[in-house]
Amino acid sequence: MSNSILYYSTNYKAEKQTFSQALLKGLAPDKGLFMPEAIPQLSAEEIFAFSDMEYYQIAYEVIRKFLKGEIADDELMELVKDAYDFDVPLENVYEKKYVMRLDQGPTASFKDFAARMMGRLMQYYLKKENKKMLILTATSGDTGSAIANAFYGLDNIKVVVLFPEKEVTNRQRKQMTTLGKNVQIISVDGKFDDCQALVKEAFSDPDLNYLDLSSANSINIGRLIPQIVYYFWAFAKLRKGLPDDRITFAVPSGNFGDMMGAVFAVHMGLPVEKLVIATNSNDEFPKYLETGDYQTIVPSVNCISSAMNVGHPSNIARLITLYGGKMDEKGHIYETADLEKLRKDLFGVSVNDEQTRQTIKEAYEQYQCLLEPHGAVGWNGLMHYLEQHPEKNDPDAVFVSLETAHPAKFPEEINRILNIDPLLPPSLENLDGKPEFVDTIALNYHAFKQYLMDKY
Repeated sequence: MSNSILYYSTNYKAEKQTFSQALLKGLAPDKGLFMPEAIPQLSAEEIFAFSDMEYYQIAYEVIRKFLKGEIADDELMELVKDAYDFDVPLENVYEKKYVMRLDQGPTASFKDFAARMMGRLMQYYLKKENKKMLILTATSGDTGSAIANAFYGLDNIKVVVLFPEKEVTNRQRKQMTTLGKNVQIISVDGKFDDCQALVKEAFSDPDLNYLDLSSANSINIGRLIPQIVYYFWAFAKLRKGLPDDRITFAVPSGNFGDMMGAVFAVHMGLPVEKLVIATNSNDEFPKYLETGDYQTIVPSVNCISSAMNVGHPSNIARLITLYGGKMDEKGHIYETADLEKLRKDLFGVSVNDEQTRQTIKEAYEQYQCLLEPHGAVGWNGLMHYLEQHPEKNDPDAVFVSLETAHPAKFPEEINRILNIDPLLPPSLENLDGKPEFVDTIALNYHAFKQYLMDKY
């Protein structure tokens, strides 16, 4: 156990925790986010060896570095093999520019990668300790369905998901609300940031300690670590086999958990040329990179890439910490990060709805590549980066843009732009006729707290 990595809070006022403690707590008691004391390293030899491995084997090698001394190797291998039983296609668009389709899991969203692994890890530790838990999470679109499905039917875990009622598609909503059993869905007349604020307030409320709350948002370190893996996967499958191979990723970003997975991968040793961080019109981060001034957006802007409608991404605090600064949970930076290093590693870009729609149209008409709004933000961000840095646009260089949800989750938008109906994956079939189980609460913490105390 002495070799285990401990996890500290980005607010620096909470005791350090083991991985299992940080996983089950979700949010630190001081409202900070857990960060590993040291980011484990992978050697070039280890990374190159990934080229001959299956996805679950790479997941095992990456995740075990963070869980050292906490779970037996054979048990971890069982968990990753069970979690990752679906494809991770790398679709060639043109030259060596690819779309990594993270939409083939059970809820057709990249959130499956984190939710399934986190669910299995939580279940493992709770069974070991003979404990029960209430998972409390906010969703701007796909997190809710991925978490609800990953934890559905488990005896020792109940799930409560809050979502902004006007900012998710019908299919996204029905993936959550048609489950029932141990999954409770709550509709809030507000924004994702409002939902997230309610969740964070509940975590720091001593009156609710009896509930044994934990989070499944990307504020949970157990959600974030599995998201490191697919960056290594893409490099392993696309590298040319040269000692100086490098790769560029475009990451559509909302609450910035996906981005932090990429940043962790870089700090573990993945040879990345640049991370293109693409937001929708909620452009607080690109502006911060440009000016050094971070301003939250209240209320957040409602865009067609709805899962990215976040006016203050929680994971920015982790990024600022990793680059030598300090940011509290409200977005106030009280120690400046190394902006020069941030700009060297990251390129920020904001993509509005008009540009998003145009990108969907052009990608389909030019390359027969079908993108949904979030993936289109990422692809547009990559094209924008290459326009600004033509010297980087080498036809032999490898570029990967992330597609984070299945186009069939956005049928109205896709039909409006392309006049086609995306084919439904199995996970989205037969949703329309199912009954929905959903409660509605007023947008204030007292009402939410009372709801939790009455129901649980």
